[in-house]
Amino acid sequence: MRSITERGVFSHQPQEYGQSVLGKALEFWPAAEETDVLLVGGIHGEEPDTTVLLSRALRSLRHQSARAAVITAANPDGITRGTRGNANGVDLNRNFSTADWQPEPITHRWSFEHDSTVQLSPGSAPASEPEITALTALITRLQPKRIVSLHGHLDCIEDPAGSKFGRWAAEHSGLPLVESVGYATPGSMGTWAAEQGIPIITWEFAPHSIEAMFATQLPALVEVLKGSYDR
Repeated sequence: MRSITERGVFSHQPQEYGQSVLGKALEFWPAAEETDVLLVGGIHGEEPDTTVLLSRALRSLRHQSARAAVITAANPDGITRGTRGNANGVDLNRNFSTADWQPEPITHRWSFEHDSTVQLSPGSAPASEPEITALTALITRLQPKRIVSLHGHLDCIEDPAGSKFGRWAAEHSGLPLVESVGYATPGSMGTWAAEQGIPIITWEFAPHSIEAMFATQLPALVEVLKGSYDR
């Protein structure tokens, strides 16, 4: 582990795997050896805590993770603009090329206090967005043994398979383990990964401040990067 004073910058540099709608680099930090796990944050721009916590986990390590690859911001345009969707107004987590992709607008809550919903597009077609075509190409190239998709703020670890890794993540994050978040997610990364035969869990942070989550989520993410988890 690096000292606190060293953690302002990364110990190693990312690689570019594509570009966003607005031409921002899509970056990932590769594993030094084979990719056992791929962690993906920031696919929703309104969930910047996933990006910050993954970044801090990476910057805590003195050396490159041996078996974990990391994408801190799969939707850099959304992160920059503070929008859930990308620069085209597409919810990237409904744009994957899956058997259940649907063309109808999708909705999300404006806040936990509001019943009214915000509409976004799932894209003009499956995998219409450059962020998704680049991400799926990267996953195909890396062939990770599992994917961890980080989101907020449903306060759970979703693992339909009930895997050892999912149970480990729930225990070490303090989040409850569930088989499903309780609603359909057509065109999502979870559905796409399942169709590709890649185990995936969705790590849903609680609706707390980033600072409050440093004590609970950051140590667990660091352990994943170090490879200290049940396979």
